[in-house]
Amino acid sequence: MGNMDGKAVEELSSTEIHQWYKKFMTECPSGQLTQHEFKQFFGLKNLSPASSEYIEQMFDTFDFNKDGYMDFMEYVAALSLVLKGKVEQKLRWYFKLYDVDGNGCIDRGELLNIIKAIRAINRCNQDMTAEEFTDMVFDKIDINGDGELSLEEFMEGVQKDELLLDVLTRSLDLKHIVHMIKNDGQTMDHMKTIRQEIINAEV
Repeated sequence: MGNMDGKAVEELSSTEIHQWYKKFMTECPSGQLTQHEFKQFFGLKNLSPASSEYIEQMFDTFDFNKDGYMDFMEYVAALSLVLKGKVEQKLRWYFKLYDVDGNGCIDRGELLNIIKAIRAINRCNQDMTAEEFTDMVFDKIDINGDGELSLEEFMEGVQKDELLLDVLTRSLDLKHIVHMIKNDGQTMDHMKTIRQEIINAEV
């Protein structure tokens, strides 16, 4: 399974795991979720190229053993990391998500595109534009001013700045996904609402 975090998984209750397993096997009887099925799993259709690229990047970071599929343990580890992982664990995952080309650094373009895509999908109000957020991140933590953020700059800078940490955490809040899993009977209505919001955001 690669670098899954055992402690985060252990913190899950048996009820939570049962609910997640039921949802996972209902949507994916084969037990192996492909990238295409991952999008369908959360009702994400007709995405813009930028939003689609973000979802694909998220899938890749969750595919811990890089076999092109997400099995149930990877799915549980991914959600538990995002929802219950420690700050440092989340920040390392966020960095990996933002580093689209995998070169070990985040540039302004990568961060801006990911933030725009996240906002088109997530249902949360933001106090600043994606451009303003990107500028704020680089102004605060690009210490050497080279226009790129290393993992060290990102980890140290975000953890030292409560405002930045709060905004970043809220931008990747996936609690609505857990709500969807727990309230399976409401899934279709919930997904229709999300799809409509995505369409509205991209118009």
